[in-house]
Amino acid sequence: MVQPEKKSEVREALYALSPWGVRVLLFSVVTNILVLSPSVYMLEVYDRVINSRNYQTLVMLTILVVGLYIMLEALEWVRSGIMRDAARAFDQRLRGRVFDTAFAARLKNLPVGSAAQVLSDLRAIREAIGAHVTLSFMDAPLAMLVLIILFLMHPLLGWFSVIGALLQFLIGFFNERRIKQPMMKASRGSTGSQMYAGSVLRNVQVIRSMGMLGDMRQRWLTKQREFIASQADASDTAGANAAFSKLVQSLLSSSLLGIGCWLTLDGKLFGSGMIVGSILGGKVLSPLVQIIGNWRQVEGAREAVVRLDGMLKMFPAEEKKMPLPPPKGTLSVEGVVAGAPGSQIQIIRGLSFRVAPGDSLAVVGPSASGKTTLARLLTGIWPPMGGKVRLDGSDIYTWNKEELGPHVGYLPQTVELFDGTIAENVARFGEPDRQKVLAACRMVGLEEFIATLPGGYETPIGDDGAFLSGGQRQRVALARAVYGMPRLVVLDEPNSNLDTDGDAALINTLQQLKAAGSTVIVMTHRMNVLAAVGFMLVLIEGQIKQFGPRDQVLAALQGQQNPQPPQTPQPPPVGESRPSQGGKA
Repeated sequence: MVQPEKKSEVREALYALSPWGVRVLLFSVVTNILVLSPSVYMLEVYDRVINSRNYQTLVMLTILVVGLYIMLEALEWVRSGIMRDAARAFDQRLRGRVFDTAFAARLKNLPVGSAAQVLSDLRAIREAIGAHVTLSFMDAPLAMLVLIILFLMHPLLGWFSVIGALLQFLIGFFNERRIKQPMMKASRGSTGSQMYAGSVLRNVQVIRSMGMLGDMRQRWLTKQREFIASQADASDTAGANAAFSKLVQSLLSSSLLGIGCWLTLDGKLFGSGMIVGSILGGKVLSPLVQIIGNWRQVEGAREAVVRLDGMLKMFPAEEKKMPLPPPKGTLSVEGVVAGAPGSQIQIIRGLSFRVAPGDSLAVVGPSASGKTTLARLLTGIWPPMGGKVRLDGSDIYTWNKEELGPHVGYLPQTVELFDGTIAENVARFGEPDRQKVLAACRMVGLEEFIATLPGGYETPIGDDGAFLSGGQRQRVALARAVYGMPRLVVLDEPNSNLDTDGDAALINTLQQLKAAGSTVIVMTHRMNVLAAVGFMLVLIEGQIKQFGPRDQVLAALQGQQNPQPPQTPQPPPVGESRPSQGGKA
């Protein structure tokens, strides 16, 4: 069955600009008539004023043409303003979708440069809509009006202008063919160079400490050199074609003057007709010359439309779904197989377990066992390849994150903070609830540290928390995770940067979350956290090796280290079930 083609949101947004385009076209008709003012003025001066030698006629004609000039410039200003309004309308319609697409692209593990490219593409299209070259496209068809006047003056002038227009069209056609590949190569090179530079700047401390700057600089210079060479190739071609275009325009203007003179001497054209014909011939080619001279911007905007359209189709807008009630915290993992988005390598292999509301679970295991991947699955960041992760019976990945977010707390292994105040970061950049901010910071043990800051909770922390130590950054991120006492809290290595006091504050936080009825999942290497959890899961190579109550799993692990003679298994106490490996608790 043939799948219906996905709609083009970019082209729909461009078609929505039709009302602005119609208004500009109407103004363009008037401006293209007013452009003839100098020619009419010259014609009248030569044929009327010179013959009559009447100064009053000259003054009146001059006043009239000055008024027409003022009207022409005013209408040009209005035309440009309309197109700027159209560009803003286009941006307003798509900017939310484009930002969401860039965000979704990063979640799918696309490179930062590729994800950010959609923002650059939106800017390129917006700037092209409001650029003068767009007005030249609208003026090009109206140049036919001037061409008709030339044919009425004499067919030879008209046909000569047609030949000039055809030459300009051929220049533009071959210009596009010749610069398309260099422009695409330059665009890819620019993106690659920016991505590499961004990677270097994010790791300045490592590079500086180990003397890697010279080699890193050389690699960047190589990428930059290749990008600039491709750009120069495209610019040289476009520049040569623009120069040839201007040459054709100049030759046509002079040729029309010569032809007009010849026709005047032959008595087939009135006296000033040769000058008027020369001026009008230039008006026929002027829009085409403007288009060819700015073809790089046109080509760049066209490529941006294709790229942006492709990205928006790749990441369609989320459909609005029926709102779900706030979760209570029942978390179930059902036969989940998963890996990093865009990769076929399985990191998680057939996990199944269940955590009841108010329970706490510690996930332990060696490095590369899949703990971070599991954390991203449990919070709905990554989709599973197979199986489901459900919260209160609903698929957590497809749950509207704007709706679910306030009920979920997440602390990633790599702490990520944002430029803003401590209160803003803790309150997740929503409207800060002072009581909730104070409670979260008190819970994680930040209160004393914040009291020493000159701005207190309103102290800026810099980009990515640059003004904080590693432990302070981790505590602020932990406070953000527990802000508002969410029903599901997932902490990935929450004590990797904490000292003894920080560990004590973390255990206190876990105990308070449990007392509040939150479901807590902790990925950890450090065993001191186990004192605050009720259940334990041992994850090795993406599979469950042990799962159950903490003491039971610890005893099993201890037994594996110190093998004992087999004993007859005892039935569990009444009302208590013993989870089987990979089963449900």
